[in-house]
Amino acid sequence: MSEPTGAARRRGPFKVGDQVQLTDPKGRHYTFTLEAGKNFHTHKGSFPHDELIGAPEGSVVRTTGNVAYLALRPLLPDYVLSMPRGAAVVYPKDAGQILAFADIFPGARVVEAGVGSGSLSSFLLRAIGDQGMLHSYERREDFAEIARQNVERYFGGPHPAWQLTVGDLQDNLSDTDVDRVILDMLAPWECLEAVSKSLVPGGILCCYVATTTQLARTVESIREIGCFNEPTAWESMIRNWHIEGLAVRPDHRMIGHTGFLLTARRLADGVEPPMRRRRPAKGAYGEDYAGPNADGGTAR
Repeated sequence: MSEPTGAARRRGPFKVGDQVQLTDPKGRHYTFTLEAGKNFHTHKGSFPHDELIGAPEGSVVRTTGNVAYLALRPLLPDYVLSMPRGAAVVYPKDAGQILAFADIFPGARVVEAGVGSGSLSSFLLRAIGDQGMLHSYERREDFAEIARQNVERYFGGPHPAWQLTVGDLQDNLSDTDVDRVILDMLAPWECLEAVSKSLVPGGILCCYVATTTQLARTVESIREIGCFNEPTAWESMIRNWHIEGLAVRPDHRMIGHTGFLLTARRLADGVEPPMRRRRPAKGAYGEDYAGPNADGGTAR
């Protein structure tokens, strides 16, 4: 049985072509690709790549300036934060939430719109495996090419489960029996009709948006289309902690708001969603409210 795509690059001694993440005594990271005969240079001296080729992961190398660096392969969260960017990347904290709450499973058939720099695509491909299907749509050809290079660099070549299409999802979507749809785009409400025709009953729609106005319009549009259950929306924040002896305290900085996530599940054909019993806040739907898609409504 052959190994899953990219697995051989995640274990064993360092090899030519592997990515290496060095950590200096101050915790700063430096990432490079191993090449025979090359040298790695820092302001603290240099050392030859050959010193790491064949060495086990977790080795320590010293530069000509006698500074020690810990050598490890970068984890996928490390990789996506240091990859070349066209558009902004989906942060690991949000990618992890998407994998968990959109219930991405091995072999899943997934459609993604808004590839950006390929961060989320890499997480999705690793989750669905070689037997799954990820069809990604990206409007901009330059972003699509950056994403392709980043994904192939991580997996060591093309991934057999990935198809990348340049164009608008709503104009090009032809996939059927899709298990999950992930929309990371400016106006996800424009794709709801196309998405609803592709998702299987019980399939999950997951949207990633940046602002409260986008979030409100997306939720109201999902309710209006009438073939999804009541959507759930949230955001996540991460705060690291400093631990030094008895000095245990939160760090002064944290990864705060990056975006909102929402999920909704596709209902069976012909089924109407149950009536919502939650009473909206007073004034939530004022006299001037004309629905999510009315002219002059929520700004994009």
